[in-house]
Amino acid sequence: MKLSLGPLLYYWPRDAVLRFYEAIAKTPVDTVYLGETVCSRRRELRLADWLNVAATLKEAGKEVVLSTQVLIESGSDVTTLHKIAEMSVHGDFMVEANDMGAVHCLEGKVPFVAGPHLNIYNLPTLQWMAALGIKRWVIPMEMGRDDLKLLQAGRPVGLETEVFAYGRMPLAFSARCFTARHYNLPKDDCQFRCIDHADGLQMRTREGEEFLVLNGIQTQSARVYNLLLEIDAMCEIGVDVVRISPQSQHTPEIIDLFHDVMTQKTSADAAMQALTPLMPEQACNGYWYGKPGLELCGDAALQRAAQTQ
Repeated sequence: MKLSLGPLLYYWPRDAVLRFYEAIAKTPVDTVYLGETVCSRRRELRLADWLNVAATLKEAGKEVVLSTQVLIESGSDVTTLHKIAEMSVHGDFMVEANDMGAVHCLEGKVPFVAGPHLNIYNLPTLQWMAALGIKRWVIPMEMGRDDLKLLQAGRPVGLETEVFAYGRMPLAFSARCFTARHYNLPKDDCQFRCIDHADGLQMRTREGEEFLVLNGIQTQSARVYNLLLEIDAMCEIGVDVVRISPQSQHTPEIIDLFHDVMTQKTSADAAMQALTPLMPEQACNGYWYGKPGLELCGDAALQRAAQTQ
């Protein structure tokens, strides 16, 4: 089983992004997904800059995958999509397709990754996507282990399965920018306020409980999806890649903890205890157990209960 780092979902200053990936190059992560997937107005890094980062990571021995934007909204977005697809056809880097437009650009030409936003929930859809040329698929956020087992039993030969295993979950996208709305700004004059929130803008209920995180046009979970204690279970059902989503602090340390568990250098329980203070909010794993996503179930729930006693 391999370890991947998903695309950066937040808007950070250019220097912060470059420093971040310099640090990632020294970690044991196997695959790094790069590119802007949320909002094309985020222009701290252009496509050429992402390609420079990709070349550096490739020299460090990482597999690099270019991720496409989830919600295509303009002609310039389409142009960027076609440029990324063309580079993949020329053999530069593999692409993670996050909408069906990207799939159309890549199908039958080169192997590609089906991103988590393509909504592959059943075996016929998975088999159809495999016929179009996917090499790997990332399961949807809401998919649980029991449903995944069914798909794993019938997945096409040679197709890899990747699971989002750590980070705030991207739940929805909208043409409206919620961060701009929060500041009473129009979307076209948002003043790039996302850059002020390195891990998104957290929303709480009137009772003060964590609720959601606003990240431009993307809505995320406030709690951190964490499947560190499910590494063995994922291995048993044939998961090939475990994905970590970047956060502004401690990402290299989090990668190390997942890697240590996967290579049996440390126990999952010990790693979880070390990971807990590195998370920006408390953990959840409900979707994995077929429960509401914000719940914490299984051994993780027992461990939290023991820590609070």
